[in-house]
Amino acid sequence: MNLDEALQTFIAESRELLEEMENALLNVDLAGDQNEAINAIFRAAHTIKGSAGLFSLDHIVAFTHVVESLLDKVRDGSVTLNDEMVVLLLSCCDYLSGMIDALAAGRTEQDPDTAPEGEMLQHQLRRHMDGNTAPQIPAALAVHADTPSVERIDKDHLERMSSDYWHISLRFGRVVLQNGMDPIAFLRYLGKLGKIVGIATLPDALPPAEEMDAELCYLGFEIAFDSTADREAIAGVFEFVQEDCEIRIIPPHSKVSEYVNLIRALPEQAARLGEILVRCGSVTQQELDGALQQQSNPDQRRDDAPPQQLGSILVDGGNVPPVVVEAALAKQKQVSEQKAQESRSIRVDSDKLDRLIDLVGELIIAGARANMIGQHIQNSELLECTSTLTGLVEDVRDAALELRMVKIGATFNRFQRVVHDVARELGKDIGLIVDGEDSELDKTVVEKIGDPLMHLVRNAMDHGIEPAEVRLAAGKPAKGMIKLNAFHESGSIVIEVSDDGGGLRKEKILAKAIERGLIDAERKLTDSEIYNLIFEAGFSTAEKITNLSGRGVGMDVVKRNIQALRGSVDVGSKEGQGTTVTVRLPLTLAIIDGFLVQVGASVFVIPLDMIEECIEYATEPGQDYTNLRGQVLPLVRLRELFRIGGAATRRESIVVLKFGNHRAGLVVDTLLGEFQTVIKPLSPVFSEVKCISGSTILGSGEVALILDVAALMHTVGGRGAVALAA
Repeated sequence: MNLDEALQTFIAESRELLEEMENALLNVDLAGDQNEAINAIFRAAHTIKGSAGLFSLDHIVAFTHVVESLLDKVRDGSVTLNDEMVVLLLSCCDYLSGMIDALAAGRTEQDPDTAPEGEMLQHQLRRHMDGNTAPQIPAALAVHADTPSVERIDKDHLERMSSDYWHISLRFGRVVLQNGMDPIAFLRYLGKLGKIVGIATLPDALPPAEEMDAELCYLGFEIAFDSTADREAIAGVFEFVQEDCEIRIIPPHSKVSEYVNLIRALPEQAARLGEILVRCGSVTQQELDGALQQQSNPDQRRDDAPPQQLGSILVDGGNVPPVVVEAALAKQKQVSEQKAQESRSIRVDSDKLDRLIDLVGELIIAGARANMIGQHIQNSELLECTSTLTGLVEDVRDAALELRMVKIGATFNRFQRVVHDVARELGKDIGLIVDGEDSELDKTVVEKIGDPLMHLVRNAMDHGIEPAEVRLAAGKPAKGMIKLNAFHESGSIVIEVSDDGGGLRKEKILAKAIERGLIDAERKLTDSEIYNLIFEAGFSTAEKITNLSGRGVGMDVVKRNIQALRGSVDVGSKEGQGTTVTVRLPLTLAIIDGFLVQVGASVFVIPLDMIEECIEYATEPGQDYTNLRGQVLPLVRLRELFRIGGAATRRESIVVLKFGNHRAGLVVDTLLGEFQTVIKPLSPVFSEVKCISGSTILGSGEVALILDVAALMHTVGGRGAVALAA
């Protein structure tokens, strides 16, 4: 990897770390283990700082060092994390994100325009560090000549007294100071988990004075520690230096437990069972060599018997308890699984994926052409070959589309920050609940749905959630809640944006719509139709304009952007209880399974996931509905809708469509069967055409139009055909 590639990797990883840091800050109050959340924040800042130093990005290192210093004081308990500090650290995340964006744009030096903001943030960070009480240093660490109250102990005495305490053998790495770590800070933090009963400083590794380097660390420590914390919590104190240090944590009492825990504390590297046992001190090298010799000696076993397992030899010989062997084997499995997991993930540039999908689309069209030729000349060998080719192309298509599928959780997590900031701006107490974040859809859809969802969330906070005093008067909790939910349904992904606010007022919406001339005063509308009037251009019922909403712009743009993704949006509400906006989107914008139908000489494609069944047409001419097993099924006649000339065939068919909770029947002349459909966008000239979402190329080279099922649903209910162009 060259330097430019390494820098791009640093940029990508820094953005991920900043996102993790932001999420941890926003959820630190909800974390079950607040120390773990604080450690995650510190870890992100420390990693960015260390990586930036590799590229000599001094301005990023300098700023992140101040952030890291404050977080270090939070970790050791000398500074308390409060709401004001969370807001400050979020601002630091934004500033770091700006520096990373500038780096991505090619600017490797500090931007003079943003330098004052950075200095102001550093000043506030230092103010929080200096404005709190001094660190509480455990008595056992405050070893000075003028402090006789602290007992000085030697190593032998420490070993005698440590049988009832945890024993921590600590050897800091030489470069720990150069890496920006303060050994004493870790010992202070250790004091939060219990009492340091005694500590012995070991200067054995100190070189002669003339050879000493002031930037290197030579000291070791033997510590007797009285605590009820478990081993994992104690080890977590040193997690940021464990790669450079030698740390052995021996629990009190049980010797078997000592070995088990030492095995689990080994560095994450591949190691055979014997090496693990020797390294932790469970067996000696001589005992291991003897066991290996016994394992490999063919004279000590039958010819047909497999070699005896090393663990069994050690246990049978009384060298080690069975529980220790089990722990070592578990360690081996954990290491191998972790390395296998790491080897399965690679980064791929999104442009390469887009190019792959384009090539797969052309392959599908070429395969359809070959299949058509085979059917035309009736060559059995060619037909068999094209059939195999079609199956392989379908597998390649599915695999290529899976590469583009990403979880929507990354988009949802962005709204944690939005809700936090907007709630402060509005003076409301609002929380966010996220569900279904593991639902997957095409990365292009994810990228384009972010802005519409952003507006829906902000609108729900501004208009939907009432002020705390209004909520309390209505018997609700003072804290309002926004919920984001995603799930798959009928080949689509459904995203719900809900709030537990006051809900929509039908009478007010209807009056405003009549006042603006959007509907006729005599027209009767369903509740759903009234609620969906909020998506009309220029419509707003806000009593006052804020910088968030109320100007009558935005909701129509939301609907237009969602429809551009071949999706739909709907609103449901209960006055006094809340509102739910439901967005329905296709899983992919590139390739779909389609179903071909024909009306006259025109061929159309229907997304296969939207079709429930096909039935024979058995309805009186001109009738707009049919009886489907006791239920009324409204009909849409494509011949009338698109004004296609010619007479209908003698045996028409009905394609039963399902979109959400709605059904409709599509009357067509002929059913042509399934077809892999490569979606081609329509020219901007046809952007206003309704009921058509795109086009595709058939094997014959002809163009077929893809039907927009959501728009077709609006043509049913006795309203007849809609105008095809505005």
